Amino acid sequence: MTAADAGTAPRIAPGTLRQIGPLAWLVSRISGRVAGTGPPNLFLTLGRHRRLFLGWAHFAGRLMPGGRLSRRDTELVILRVAHLSACAYELDHHTRLAARAGIDDAAVARVGDGPGAAGWTERERALLEAVDELHTDGDLTDATWGALSDHLDERQRIELVLLVGHYEMLATAIAALRIQPDAARP
Repeated sequence: MTAADAGTAPRIAPGTLRQIGPLAWLVSRISGRVAGTGPPNLFLTLGRHRRLFLGWAHFAGRLMPGGRLSRRDTELVILRVAHLSACAYELDHHTRLAARAGIDDAAVARVGDGPGAAGWTERERALLEAVDELHTDGDLTDATWGALSDHLDERQRIELVLLVGHYEMLATAIAALRIQPDAARP
């Protein structure tokens, strides 16, 4: 469990409209509606660094939801990163998004059991194995790369590596900044 999950106060409080600017405020509001929450505290916190937020939001949007991987694949990858990183914030947020991507509760629970769990397709197993290796070793074995190559084109493989790294980075930022869970949308 991370300090953020334990209820420790945020190190940087989520910003107000005046503190984060109208663009980050709008992005936060829209993202919250999509996720079924209030504006995400992650966005409200990172938005306090306006210039960095804009670049990050553009990059993040190219990975999810605007990436070449399917929404199902993307959400399975993010959920596995969140599980391995013990990031309750990511798990909570992406469990809701996974449901919209057609991932049922049993599959969400199975993500915690990893690529060796029964019920995964060969493609899903390859994706989850890649997440585990990137998390543990910062690299992929040739066997895992080969398995990914059976299911993903070159651009999708590049995207997968960046997606895992991006959500690892976010898990670190969430923990270090003590970003609190998002409130349910009223």
